[in-house]
Amino acid sequence: MLDPLRFATALGVAVFHQMFWSWAWVSIGVPGFERYVAADVLYPSAAPFTWFGWVGVEIFFVISGFVIANSACKSSPGEFLLGRALRLYPAVWVCATATLLVLLLFGSGPASEFILPYLHAMLMVPKGVTGQWLDGVYWTLAAETAFYGLVYCAMLTKKVTLRHLAWGLTIYSAIFNAVALLVLSCTTPSDLPYLVILMFRVPAAAFLLNHGCFFALGIWLFISSNRELTRLERAAVAIACLSGAAEIYYFASFFLTSIPAIADQSALVPIMVWAAAVLLIAVAANRNRRAAGVASPEAPAYWRTLGLITYPLYLSHNVVGTAIIRALVDAGLDATTAVWVELGILVLICWLICAKVEPVIRAAMTRTITYFGQLPARLPTSTRPRFSRGLGLRPPVPAKMIATLR
Repeated sequence: MLDPLRFATALGVAVFHQMFWSWAWVSIGVPGFERYVAADVLYPSAAPFTWFGWVGVEIFFVISGFVIANSACKSSPGEFLLGRALRLYPAVWVCATATLLVLLLFGSGPASEFILPYLHAMLMVPKGVTGQWLDGVYWTLAAETAFYGLVYCAMLTKKVTLRHLAWGLTIYSAIFNAVALLVLSCTTPSDLPYLVILMFRVPAAAFLLNHGCFFALGIWLFISSNRELTRLERAAVAIACLSGAAEIYYFASFFLTSIPAIADQSALVPIMVWAAAVLLIAVAANRNRRAAGVASPEAPAYWRTLGLITYPLYLSHNVVGTAIIRALVDAGLDATTAVWVELGILVLICWLICAKVEPVIRAAMTRTITYFGQLPARLPTSTRPRFSRGLGLRPPVPAKMIATLR
């Protein structure tokens, strides 16, 4: 059930960008390069149903915490790092190059403006607080790579366990989100403290101050899929959930305050959407633990395909998808129909990327690494790194649920 969840949240983010953010950003004044290729269309009547689609990112981060916890618990540090590179770079290279070509061919901005953001995207290097992303959605990769780096460094120490990391992220992010909620409740969007707090959500996402709780929650859910959580660990789950709800609440409140078109909406809506997704993951984790050692039918192959499509769809929907909508509108389609036709086209393109193009690039990367060095040795199934101590993991790690998340 989790691959459809990922796909649904990716569609939610796409609809948010294409039917809400594409015109609502004017109220806030922080556009991305997609403005160069966007059609001059508005969807104000759809705002009540599309404005909260950004919460899909918070759902992705929870899933990522789960998946990375599993990967790290059965890998050596080198194998973990190689696995992440082989998983992430091929789609980034294809989608970033496609985005650059769309901006160069159909955009109105100067070509020199795109070069440095393109290099940052290709290398998956955070751009820092200043400058622009090649595509606004790439800010999440800064948070993801920061989390991967944190996990990798913890694995190298051979002392920090997965539980230690989950506790650290839970407390670290909870303190920031509690302070942020307090500061934002006493200030307005025009005040400097308010702007400083918001800076850590997107421009400084690599610090994980806002989003560390989501990754921590994913780790706790992974642990719960293997054994019962202790009372103290359940308290940590509650803290991570409250911290995540606080982050969603104050960002939603900023939206509702700054964008007149949705001033009558409730900040509780994105919290409820996120909570429902987390509950679904928790139920799946609980079933996974209870079904240990019991054979169960494999998930349909098309669910797995939906999960693979999610990553390139997320990376390409904003600029590339916006350009497709513009072409369809120019061809005579009405604005709403253009969005759904564009999403259908983009899903097919992303299937081609994940099924045909990515494997070729991944194989070339593996051959290149083998030529210049040595691939990390794969750990035996029965061997667990120190990173997984205290988790009570069963050899092998349950694969049914993990297969739906990768």
